[in-house]
Amino acid sequence: MVQPSFDRLEKRIGYQFQNKGLLIEALTHSSFAQEVSQLVSDNERMEFLGDAVLSLAVTVRLTKAFPDYDEGKLSLARSGLVAANHLAKVAAGLQLGEYLLLSPSEEKSGGRKKPGILADALEALVAAIFRDGGMAPATAFVEKMVLPTDLSSRVNDLLATNYKGALQERLQAERQPAAHYRVVEEDGLEHEKTFTVEVLAGDGVVARGSGGSKKAAQQQAAKRALEILAAKVEADG
Repeated sequence: MVQPSFDRLEKRIGYQFQNKGLLIEALTHSSFAQEVSQLVSDNERMEFLGDAVLSLAVTVRLTKAFPDYDEGKLSLARSGLVAANHLAKVAAGLQLGEYLLLSPSEEKSGGRKKPGILADALEALVAAIFRDGGMAPATAFVEKMVLPTDLSSRVNDLLATNYKGALQERLQAERQPAAHYRVVEEDGLEHEKTFTVEVLAGDGVVARGSGGSKKAAQQQAAKRALEILAAKVEADG
């Protein structure tokens, strides 16, 4: 097996391995080990370990960042931050797919871009860093690469009551058109923006909401629209 150069990847992730074999194992898909070379280990055991290390690092960060949150809120936030779709996006941003060791058949089927494979490889990478350097560099990688810079906004999105869904269900029950959302204002620096969203719902109901992301603002607008609709029913009654 020709060992690829991982120098660029190590610079990208901000960690240089003492044992390059751990990095190779983290990037070896099971298809490669089965079809190409049984002399190498695939990353499935690394993935298992990485899941635990990642979960611990995220949990520690959340408990420090949100000391007033109960176990339920912390669990909900953590589940969103370690979800496979989020991890796949992080892996894609790191261009991790370029370095995966895949079988020819998996390569042809687009394995380098498959979300499941990318998410598993990212978890395995966390484990490799942990085994090579310990918890400190693994945590540093998670906080820098996996956790969003706008953590509070992201967590608020994860914890938000689904007012949009509740509004849609109400409009459907009343045989009203679907709600229409649009961004009407953006304030602040690029990494600290506040969005204001307007929603048109039902029989001429217009409401606005603001938040650190478009999704959060939409939820607040939907919440306000529900309040207006409820007040109208009470007034008419």
